[in-house]
Amino acid sequence: MSLPFALARRFVASESLDGAFPVLAELHSGGLATTLDLLGEYVKDRDVAITARDEYIRIVDSVGERFRGNGTDARNISIKLSMMGQKIDESFCLENLKLLLAHAKQQDVFVRLDMEGSDITASTLDLFGEVYPVFPDHVGVVLQAYLKRTAGDIERMCDLKARVRLCKGAYREPAAVAHQSMKTIRERYLDYMRMLTTNGRYPGIATHDEKLISATKDFVARENIDRDRFEFQMLYGMRPSTQTDLVRQGYRMRVYVPYGKEWVPYFTRRLRERKENVWFVLKTMLKR
Repeated sequence: MSLPFALARRFVASESLDGAFPVLAELHSGGLATTLDLLGEYVKDRDVAITARDEYIRIVDSVGERFRGNGTDARNISIKLSMMGQKIDESFCLENLKLLLAHAKQQDVFVRLDMEGSDITASTLDLFGEVYPVFPDHVGVVLQAYLKRTAGDIERMCDLKARVRLCKGAYREPAAVAHQSMKTIRERYLDYMRMLTTNGRYPGIATHDEKLISATKDFVARENIDRDRFEFQMLYGMRPSTQTDLVRQGYRMRVYVPYGKEWVPYFTRRLRERKENVWFVLKTMLKR
């Protein structure tokens, strides 16, 4: 059974790139930075991977031209390497990534390599390591606090002065590779937040967790860390009032804005995360 896109509209800007731009413009008018994210993952066919690469290039060119002069507050996208052939052939994926980043550098667009399941964490970081020396100002990576390997990865990224987006982690992972207790995950997250805001290069503190937001604000105030040395990040449709409140308080705030036709898996993950998201969808269905 196909679901109507209206159900996902709170969390997904549009099914098309053109439809996403008015959402970006509205967020910019409220002082929010944005990152555009094409939905999809785990491509297994080379032709489909090339199509995804070409779509990413189109996004880079569109964002670069539309928001010329706006800096990375608007000229910013997120990509999944698994869409460009990572699970098919890493060398093939690397060539696709280099081609995309060459366009990004030309258009002065920042590209974030999203992090997916632990089966490709090492591969993602290896590919990042291949391109970062060539594109240090135009590519960054995501690290997940719940993975047990992340402490070493944080140290390496701080040494490289690479831009990191820190999140808790959203995939189901076994206890052998990931912490299972939310208390432990929060503790690790705060450890890594302190490392990144102290020694990192403009990290993205990506969380909707009020405890982590408050702890970050307290830490940077106590350590006299300027608010322009980092930014908070949240997903489109998640805690929008908190997003605008943080901007009013003088913090930098970036919203990840997804679009595309492959929205069902993303939409269902958002429903699992918070009870109020389920109630929102139910109310939408009753109004139809």
